[in-house]
Amino acid sequence: MLRSVKAQDYMASKLVTFSPETDLFRALMTLREYKLSASPVISADGDLVGLLSEVDGLRAILSQTYHEEEMGSGGKVEDYMSREVDTVNHDADIIAVSKTFIEKGRRCLPVVKAGKLVGMISRADVLRAVEDFANDG
Repeated sequence: MLRSVKAQDYMASKLVTFSPETDLFRALMTLREYKLSASPVISADGDLVGLLSEVDGLRAILSQTYHEEEMGSGGKVEDYMSREVDTVNHDADIIAVSKTFIEKGRRCLPVVKAGKLVGMISRADVLRAVEDFANDG
């Protein structure tokens, strides 16, 4: 049995975030630059208001193509971000986090504490926790 390991033990806490007003294509270039599948969108008050993912970017490109807009002509992150965001609590154990990944089909999840964003955890982070456990015996 995997010892009690919490999301906060393996999450990334230095995050790339966007504001809702960030230019969409600048945000998508940032995702690519940092090799991220998604990044949190934060309000001026620091509240998690959405998540911008690669899929959201593809959706934006298809929408702009359908409407015959010039590619890269615009839009803000808030126009295309996912507003309903699955999150995990900072003290959720890795097993619960794994279950959320399986059930929701996500690559990464925002980690919250008292409703505020404190990090992101990925499937690779969970696998790293399992590897650490296996190596520690």
